[in-house]
Amino acid sequence: MSDIAPKDREQRIAEAEVEEFRDELGPFVVAAETTRMPMVFTDAREADNPIIFANDSFLKMTGYARDEVLARPFNFLLASPGNDESLGEIESCFEPGASDGPEIQCSRKDGSDFWASLFVNPVKDDDGKVVQHFISLVDMTRHKLAQQNAAMLIDELNHRVKNTLATVQSIVTQAMRGSADPSKVRELIESRIAALSRSHDLLGRDKWEGACLDDLVREAMAPFSASVDRAERFTIEGDDIRLLPKATLALGIAFHELATNAVKYGAFSNDSGTIAISWTLDGDADDRWLCLHWRERGGPVVAPPTRKGFGSRVIEQGLAHELQGKIALTYPPEGVVCVIHVPVPLVLLDG
Repeated sequence: MSDIAPKDREQRIAEAEVEEFRDELGPFVVAAETTRMPMVFTDAREADNPIIFANDSFLKMTGYARDEVLARPFNFLLASPGNDESLGEIESCFEPGASDGPEIQCSRKDGSDFWASLFVNPVKDDDGKVVQHFISLVDMTRHKLAQQNAAMLIDELNHRVKNTLATVQSIVTQAMRGSADPSKVRELIESRIAALSRSHDLLGRDKWEGACLDDLVREAMAPFSASVDRAERFTIEGDDIRLLPKATLALGIAFHELATNAVKYGAFSNDSGTIAISWTLDGDADDRWLCLHWRERGGPVVAPPTRKGFGSRVIEQGLAHELQGKIALTYPPEGVVCVIHVPVPLVLLDG
């Protein structure tokens, strides 16, 4: 009885068949060994198509040594060996007359995954019988990742468009409720959409990953502080904090409304009023809040409004709904004060 283990026996048989390939196919095998395209031969006479030849490029792609792949079924590469769909795709590409092979998810020796497109060609003997399969692999990992990223971007874009359209719809609805004068309605809508656009532009500079709060405030205030006089009459104070896109859009609209009110009735309606904008992070690690302060001074004497206008509704209702925030909009005689508290996990990006 032979004392050679079955696995070692299969290995020796596979190696002998490789030598036979070299003898029979000569230059073709040499070319397959040296090409940069990953290639293998499998034994078509066996049901599981065991590998009988693998070139260096294939070994480099998969991380295996040559003696670790010879005599193993080709489908050992599958990332999910028990996946019936993937097994079926591989089996079908070995069928006579099969077209371009499938893209399959494979696993390297270290456990990492990659995608490969298979191209299977039969090798026939003198009688026309298929005795081997010649398989080349094209690494499709980057292509697959690009497809996945594109799908994610499309989903994210759809989500953002829906949110933006909902915001525009809210702006139009609120404007229609606030005035029956078409010219005023148009002004309300155009100015709010312009504010929304500025926030979109700010997010676009950083691939919609977020925006710096300081930049957001300056963008929101830019149309109202175009003159040198006004530019010197508002201050910004606070640490460098980055906002999520949703918070950027909501707070951009809120600052626009506060500035609009300041121009019409508050600190920017005369030549001496000032606006101080600041923020802090309050609370402990388990319950932190971003606290924003808007304080006006030096404008006309302020009195609480007899009814809530468009701007106050946008600030109080909009931020509470969009960011689960707490808003306190008060009207002391010396100037309007708005305090906005927003939960940190909903508004802040790391770094």
